[in-house]
Amino acid sequence: QVQLVESGGGLVQPGGSLRLSCVASGISFRVYTMGWYRQAPGKQRELVADKSSGGSPNYADDVKGRFTISRDNAKNTVYLQMNSLKPEDTAVYYCKTQLGARFVSGATSYWGQGTQVTVSS
Repeated sequence: QVQLVESGGGLVQPGGSLRLSCVASGISFRVYTMGWYRQAPGKQRELVADKSSGGSPNYADDVKGRFTISRDNAKNTVYLQMNSLKPEDTAVYYCKTQLGARFVSGATSYWGQGTQVTVSS
């Protein structure tokens, strides 16, 4: 049984930082691509960042230079370090995993339950 458990969300002021974590179980972590998506109210879920074990990270344009995705294969954990947060980063952030070196549309994916990030003064 695959399980993804996110943590680290919360309320932060504009310009602040948060680090999200996602611990995976039930998979051979090393051979899975891990990623973060987000969904703001009234909007579609969108990719934030993803990374395979051996590949370079991939970022959405509006988070490049501010967010960093990393993974610790020994801990089955993927992180999202978010700096210089903006109000428009407010969303529920979801962890996603899929077997292989990159996300492929239509392939089996697993999702976490989501963690709320709110950027507000």
